[in-house]
Amino acid sequence: MNQRKFYVVWSGNAPGIYDSWEECKAQVEGYPGARYKGFNSLEDATMAFRGDAEDELYALRAIAGHGTPIVNYEAFPEIERNAIAVDAACAGNPGRMEYRGVDVASGVELFRFGPVDDGTNNVGEFLALVHALALCKQQGWTMPIYSDSRTAQAWVRNRHAKTSLAKTPRNAKLHQLIARAEAWLNNNTYPNRIIKWKTEEWGEIPADFGRK
Repeated sequence: MNQRKFYVVWSGNAPGIYDSWEECKAQVEGYPGARYKGFNSLEDATMAFRGDAEDELYALRAIAGHGTPIVNYEAFPEIERNAIAVDAACAGNPGRMEYRGVDVASGVELFRFGPVDDGTNNVGEFLALVHALALCKQQGWTMPIYSDSRTAQAWVRNRHAKTSLAKTPRNAKLHQLIARAEAWLNNNTYPNRIIKWKTEEWGEIPADFGRK
């Protein structure tokens, strides 16, 4: 009998721990610079994911700290640097959508998903917030999360994505992700504050894709 394996994805569409090669492959196939590894126990996989991800994050922060900060923190000291910022981009409504999360202090990308067809910006913002919350829970991070979308924040508070996005053959997986995100919100608690990014005052959110 084949021994069950667990797969850690540090760099892929959705970093995390997966209990099948098929799910792991879906996160890393075609992803530039994908990093993943198989383990024989969930305990080993969890330790590897938490330890390596945390060490890598702080190392990247240290490196990035020698460069130019992406936010003018001297002008806006109220911005919390030990935080995650999320944002989504969508070409059309619906259209090709993607989202990502970055470390506010350095601009280092922590996760990215997409692009996928027949999505909307609100759906992307919602999924990005839930992705960040789930990542923080996996890592034991209590840092706040910034979003510039009031709609997505309301959907997270209500644990329901109130979207009118029609189902199509091309976005079937996206609707599955929405359902999974809603289920996660209804089955988990989290200490992280979700804070509205003040675009008018602070400029574009650090996770912005720069396509405006």
